[in-house]
Amino acid sequence: MNKLNFLTPGLPMSAQNKGYAEGLKIIKDMNLDGLEVEFVHGVKMSDSVQELVKLFTKENNLIVTCHGPFYINLNSAEQEKIEASIERILETARVGNNIGAYSITFHAAFYMKKTPEDVYQAVYNSMEKICSVLEKENNNIWIRPETTGKATQWGTLEEIVKLSKEFKNILPCIDFSHIHARYNGIYNTYDEFSKIFEYLGKELGDNIFNNFHAHLAGIEYGSKGEKNHLIFEESDMNYKDLLKVFKEYNVKGAIVCESPNIETDTKLLKDYYLSL
Repeated sequence: MNKLNFLTPGLPMSAQNKGYAEGLKIIKDMNLDGLEVEFVHGVKMSDSVQELVKLFTKENNLIVTCHGPFYINLNSAEQEKIEASIERILETARVGNNIGAYSITFHAAFYMKKTPEDVYQAVYNSMEKICSVLEKENNNIWIRPETTGKATQWGTLEEIVKLSKEFKNILPCIDFSHIHARYNGIYNTYDEFSKIFEYLGKELGDNIFNNFHAHLAGIEYGSKGEKNHLIFEESDMNYKDLLKVFKEYNVKGAIVCESPNIETDTKLLKDYYLSL
């Protein structure tokens, strides 16, 4: 990565369900930098579409990331559900590798009334299996557990940073909106954002700033954390100060704008960042 790239969360709304060929053309014409492929209900992408995405993004210098399905819980009480979750992450990594994706992300687990220490160990055990399989397959894609927005979900910044220090191909996906929502409105000022970056640098070294994967959107939240994503103008998310911190740290990588209006707020973020 030689710069900060601004990605849409899936295909633009203006593609009107016409598929990847039309959606990627719109992304290119809008001078955006790529997209995060959203495997919401399962890892489903035909070989022909995989080839189309790989060729178009390579020829047009676009960046691709992938988001694993929602049905992942590496701390399930049922072993078969853990195994199914591991397979969904592996499938995401395999398709991601096939299409030339930079990294993959996913929500790793729920606490399920267990202690954070026990859940960490459960996630660690699964990630050890995943990394072992991918290493045997010569798949070096970045694996990025995402910071989560609800207190019931495993995935605080500290938990994911700790996990990242255990594996060579794991780094965090920092969802700043989730962090803001999880702690009921804090982590939304220049100084608070700076503390996150200082912590990342201290724990993971400067390499994290050259290999970043972030999510950002407007967000509605309450006492239990995240409720749903919003467009920026309907939210209190202080994206301007956050982008100033990105600029200060000269961050390189991918930032995915998960606002409901998809390409509109992604363009808003990129234009503001370039104006700094």
